Amino acid sequence: MLLDPAFFAAMVPAVILMGLSKGGFSGLGLLSLPLMAQVVSPITAAAIMLPVLMSQDVVTVWSYRRDFDRRTLATLLPGAVIGIVAGYLLAARVADGAVVLAIGLISVVFALRNLVSGGKAELPPTLPNYPQGTFWGALAGFTSMIAHAGGPPYQIYTMPLRLAPSVFVGTGALFFAMINVIKVVPYIALGQFTTQNLTASLALLPVAIVSTLAGVWLVRKVPVKRFYRIIYSLLLLVGLKLTYDGLNGLHWLG
Repeated sequence: MLLDPAFFAAMVPAVILMGLSKGGFSGLGLLSLPLMAQVVSPITAAAIMLPVLMSQDVVTVWSYRRDFDRRTLATLLPGAVIGIVAGYLLAARVADGAVVLAIGLISVVFALRNLVSGGKAELPPTLPNYPQGTFWGALAGFTSMIAHAGGPPYQIYTMPLRLAPSVFVGTGALFFAMINVIKVVPYIALGQFTTQNLTASLALLPVAIVSTLAGVWLVRKVPVKRFYRIIYSLLLLVGLKLTYDGLNGLHWLG
């Protein structure tokens, strides 16, 4: 695997995209697994990526250690734990395509609603809401466990809060760092942390760290309004891709 040029040709761009996503440009990371799946199976790709993600979590959590919203985390985490457990228990019974399709359609509608307004009729920031936070947190945990697509539910709940970009990213960094730690147990149970997979993860760590630091640097340079417009645009693109993947997963498209 490690001596295969095709492996690195797919894995290095995938890790760079994930690093930029972890650094603050949420959504790019969802493009990583399809790239990796060109050279390894999806479950192997996810297993290789998990240690890489956790190394990137260390960078982002440290970089934004003073920039996070405790109340937002408190509204999301209980639901996320429930979602992860449900995803693990129901993984064999739930159609991945249905989950991905639903998240894709929700993401497209949400992103379009905000992009079409162009900021002309921008709504005032919402306040953290425990019922909504529990729902979207559970959906983020569930889709992260089932389809590695926890980002859109997190964004849909947190973007209307209109947090400062650094706080938005820092809160997400802590949230997904905790989710990834919890996900270690199912991956161990699946026997995916093999010597070969862990060696591949280790080889990709330098790229992971540098790309994450680049994402952190870019977030701090982009103005607030432009930052949110970029995030909404990325969410729209990711939503369209998830919708397409979901339709394929349900075998609706030949």
